[in-house]
Amino acid sequence: MTVDGDPAPGLGPEVGTRPWRPLWSSVSRSPQPQLGSENFSVHSARSGRNDLAVDMEPIKASWTSGPTQQPSKQSPGTTSRSSTHFVTSRAAFPKQQQLNPGYEKMGSPEKLIKSQADLARFLVSDAAREFVGFVLSLNESVKGRKVSDPCLESAPVKGLLALLSELSAWVDLIPPVTTSLRYGNPAFRDWHARLESQAANLLEQNVLVHNHTGQSGSTSAVELGGYLTESFGNRTRIDYGTGHETTFAALLMCLAKLGIFCEADCQALVTRVFMAYLQLMRRLQTTYWLEPAGSHGVWGLDDYQFLPFVFGSNQLVAHPDIRPASIHVPEVLSMSAQADYLYLGCIGFVLQVKKGPLAETSPMLNDISGVATWSKVNQGMVKMYQAEVLSKLPIMQHFLFGTFIHYKN
Repeated sequence: MTVDGDPAPGLGPEVGTRPWRPLWSSVSRSPQPQLGSENFSVHSARSGRNDLAVDMEPIKASWTSGPTQQPSKQSPGTTSRSSTHFVTSRAAFPKQQQLNPGYEKMGSPEKLIKSQADLARFLVSDAAREFVGFVLSLNESVKGRKVSDPCLESAPVKGLLALLSELSAWVDLIPPVTTSLRYGNPAFRDWHARLESQAANLLEQNVLVHNHTGQSGSTSAVELGGYLTESFGNRTRIDYGTGHETTFAALLMCLAKLGIFCEADCQALVTRVFMAYLQLMRRLQTTYWLEPAGSHGVWGLDDYQFLPFVFGSNQLVAHPDIRPASIHVPEVLSMSAQADYLYLGCIGFVLQVKKGPLAETSPMLNDISGVATWSKVNQGMVKMYQAEVLSKLPIMQHFLFGTFIHYKN
């Protein structure tokens, strides 16, 4: 079995005769992606233009050099395509938030990002820095660790796992209906409607009951229920994407700010909770065939997920055998390895649901396999998440704000 830093013969990022402009290489047939190339860009299959090339420049630097310097803040209401704003590169677990006396009057969270100017203000806000800092805390907590490694499993963590288990059981109770549609089985609307009607109660009974901070957790059930409902796709469109995944991460941060989770829970939030969420989403995707929301098709990282690639690449940092190029070796993608490493699990799922060689179905993932180390992969993934998810209006216009995540519009 080949597990060194170079692709195994015949398993490198070869793409045949199909012309394309990959993210991590300058020449599509190069046996090793050239990370320093001037042609580092994302090609738009729809428009035929490299319309994301400028936005990706700071990410290009992340694969070939050290951390990108924080750019200067833009004036509120202005945007620039000359650079992508990286919110922060610092991990920081959120502080517990004291609820004000009028909190009981709060209802469902709101969508406040309506324009590019709103998004620009959000990206320089404390809320954005706090959210990214939380994601980086989760990322740092699993560095070099497997899913099966022992970790603290607190009562709130076990409660949230029980909640996700109940949601999974609903899939058996609400089977897909017979339909000629390739995507979007209408039975998902019934599953999602049940979630929407029970979200607040599920959180209160399984998670908020473990709040021992002296603050009322039950009064936050309606607001947090909005985050839970939005974490599992859109009922009307029957779709799911990285924006919904981001909402689930936001839910975890809200629970941390309420005092339900503490910093010691970070590892379990990734290897237990997020892993269970990911498994549930894959079940929903393959049962009801949810439409990918905002997918770039073969030119994107993945049709549905992003954060597993962030956390998963950090899990593999300093692994003695598995290198980025090892994803092309079938033995590396054993079921046990996929269960222990989020990144390998994502590759395995892509190979399961997409027919054809990885170089053709997922050229971006194929290119990333040419990066020398997992540390470099993780650095690039963190920056790419901020550039391609948090900085995109079609995704962030659905982001929810309330008592725990807020900024002045």
